[in-house]
Amino acid sequence: MPNQSAPHPETERIRKFLVEAYQDFNTRRMEAVLARMQPDVDWPNGLEGGRVQGVDGVRIYWKRQWSLIDPILEPVKIDVDSEGKAKVRIHMIIRDLQGNVERDATVHHVYTFRDGLIQHMEIV
Repeated sequence: MPNQSAPHPETERIRKFLVEAYQDFNTRRMEAVLARMQPDVDWPNGLEGGRVQGVDGVRIYWKRQWSLIDPILEPVKIDVDSEGKAKVRIHMIIRDLQGNVERDATVHHVYTFRDGLIQHMEIV
């Protein structure tokens, strides 16, 4: 039988935290999402590649992103490991600014937290 680690004790809080963050992102309540991040958050630039640093970097990135495309990200499944790292399966729909679907896909986001806030996110 494989060795399965126990879920993190804050699994339900983390799941709720992330579901609410995606809801805020999808309704463009940017500051509500940014408030869930450490000031020095390390965030992927899914639009152009590379990474952005800090809450201000994410704010600038999202403003640029939203001026070009209209992404909607719906969490389908959230798994939290024994260390508190969360892997989120996302149904992603990217539309152009006229509403035409450019991409409809499943992606995964992986979050690490520090002191209850997002410290790092990866797209895998």
